[in-house]
Amino acid sequence: MAEEVKTTPAVAAPTAPDRGAPHGGGDRRGGPRRDQRRPDAPKEEKQYEENVISIDRVARVVKGGRRFRFKALVVVGDRKNKVGVGVAKGADVQVAVTKATEVAKKHLLTVPIVNSTIPHDIEVKLDGARVLLKRAAPGTGIIAGGVVRSVVAVTGITDLLSKSLGSTNKVNIAYATIEALRQLVPKDQWVTTEKKTVAKKAAVETSEEVTAVKAEKETKK
Repeated sequence: MAEEVKTTPAVAAPTAPDRGAPHGGGDRRGGPRRDQRRPDAPKEEKQYEENVISIDRVARVVKGGRRFRFKALVVVGDRKNKVGVGVAKGADVQVAVTKATEVAKKHLLTVPIVNSTIPHDIEVKLDGARVLLKRAAPGTGIIAGGVVRSVVAVTGITDLLSKSLGSTNKVNIAYATIEALRQLVPKDQWVTTEKKTVAKKAAVETSEEVTAVKAEKETKK
């Protein structure tokens, strides 16, 4: 008679805890899931707008050969009334742009703006470059060449006519434009305005004196 074979029921092996799904959900490293992480801190808005006008490669001859570097021309402005231009060199493009931006921020100037344009026409000659800036009616826009447009666009001026004469060197044109903006005189400082103000004050004083004399005569009567 064959012997009966006893079989024991299989016992399920203990399962390891699921580390990939901790209490409340999360990633395999035990941290919070992507949708549960804190939102990134809000980025601070830049106070000044930076525009790279040109980047040139320059070479310097040394004993071992040529040494190549990069020269950057950068304009900085807040689109309200401040603007600055900087030029710097660096071993690579990023270094040159960073240094030029720092130079521009150190030499900011305040531009007088009247009704979205400049207070008066002006022409400036600097080295070989000559720049002419003229007032424009509202809605005209900035009618200018590449370098002058890049400089004026970050000042907050929206209506302007200009002409670049003489040199085509971008650095000279940029500095000539900055010099033209620096020489602008606010409307309240014009000589004609001062004369009108003095004349108006004299007229007011004279009318007050005449009124006082008339009042005295009437009281005597």
